[in-house]
Amino acid sequence: MRDVQPYSCCFNRDISTPSVTLDGDIFQPSGLLTGGSRKGGGDLLRQLHALAEAESKLSTHQQKLSEIEAKIADLMPLQKRFMDLKARLELKSYDLSLFQNRAEQNEHHKLSELVKRIEQELGESKSAAREKQLLLENCINTVSLLEKSIKEHATNRAGRLKDLEKKAKALKSQMTSASKDLKRHENEKERLIMEMEAVIEERASLESQLTCLRGQIDSLTSEVDQLKNKVSSVKNNHDQAQSELNLIRLKMKECDSQISCILKEQEKLQHKLSEMNIERKKLENEVKRMEMEQKDCSSKVEKLIEKHAWIASEKQLFGRSGTDYDFACRDPSKARAELDKLQTEQSGLEKRVNKKVMAMFEKAEDEYNELISKKSIIENDKSKIKMVIEELDEKKKETLKVTWTKVNKDFGSIFSTLLPGTMAKLEPPEGCSFLDGLEVRVAFGSVWKQSLSELSGGQRSLLALSLILALLLFKPAPLYILDEVLYDFLFSFIIWHSFEIFFPYL
Repeated sequence: MRDVQPYSCCFNRDISTPSVTLDGDIFQPSGLLTGGSRKGGGDLLRQLHALAEAESKLSTHQQKLSEIEAKIADLMPLQKRFMDLKARLELKSYDLSLFQNRAEQNEHHKLSELVKRIEQELGESKSAAREKQLLLENCINTVSLLEKSIKEHATNRAGRLKDLEKKAKALKSQMTSASKDLKRHENEKERLIMEMEAVIEERASLESQLTCLRGQIDSLTSEVDQLKNKVSSVKNNHDQAQSELNLIRLKMKECDSQISCILKEQEKLQHKLSEMNIERKKLENEVKRMEMEQKDCSSKVEKLIEKHAWIASEKQLFGRSGTDYDFACRDPSKARAELDKLQTEQSGLEKRVNKKVMAMFEKAEDEYNELISKKSIIENDKSKIKMVIEELDEKKKETLKVTWTKVNKDFGSIFSTLLPGTMAKLEPPEGCSFLDGLEVRVAFGSVWKQSLSELSGGQRSLLALSLILALLLFKPAPLYILDEVLYDFLFSFIIWHSFEIFFPYL
């Protein structure tokens, strides 16, 4: 019993100081036990001095490790954001290249070429119209001069009148032909202007889309450049910290977790890529189908024009309101087909009319009303059941939260009692709630362990025993059986001491 007093001083929460027995056994608050007395005190003092230096170095290294881990934790979101932005930039660049290739091969490129050709034709038409206008003005001036000369030279009216009438007739014929050409050119000019405006509008819409895409790409590239500069500035500090971290912790397993995350992200991207390929194939098939339909419609129109000669002569009246070809008001083919169909149905129904249809209709209507009432009752019952289920789910969540809070508190207290200088807790995984599951976290001092594999066998046994005792504190059992636990006096004393603290009713 002479070892009880030093042990109590060492592992007491209020004292927590190293203790040495008369036989030379040393108790450390961290759980280290050194037994057996040695001859000569010089070696023991040197070892104690070396141990103190090692502990001071360990504390400094642990502090550096915590600082390095904090820096790494700060850099992880930036790295993830950088990778996301880089992937988005690559996707946008690929989309832009596809869009440019498609723009060169699709109808819009052809329309731009057509716009250029129409603009050239429009310029030629305008120049021809100006020439005809000048010719018309010259003719009008000549006629006016002739009329003046007729009035002035009344003496030679007979001879000059005939000459002037011939010239006037020639000039009038020239003027009528010029006016006809002018009207034709004006009509052609209006048609070309309308086509040009439509093409310019479509071209403007495409250019606006292209500028929007380029603006997005520029913003993304600028943001990526900023992040690259920031990452490069931080990378030097990270390299220095990484070298120290490799010396202190040789068995870190963060690379495995990062690789698994990257693989999951890659699988998601591959799945998204396959879905986009399927959507692209669907769109290509739809375009091919529409092209085939367009070809069929154009061939049908050509056949109708060849079959009916009146179409070409009255084509300009198609679709105009107030004419016989106002298709918006009535469709002749549809009206004709509907008339024939109604006539055939009427002739068929006259011979076979069921006179009991009304009675059957009333019976069916009663059955329908009855089914509707039953449906309303079932829906009300369904809503009540859903409300009960939601209430039960909320109660289950509250109960689980209370259980987790109580067990977590007792678990940390029991483990820190069994192994002083440590902490333990139950917390959900990162990005999840306590309903998705809990994981065990252990800390020595202020440093949290990344995995339970870093603990020794005895420490894991104490951790499991602490969790079992915390569960039993929440819901006590009538009988406790601990097999192969009391195999050491020190271990048995620790367990008995924890039972006295947390299970006073035993």
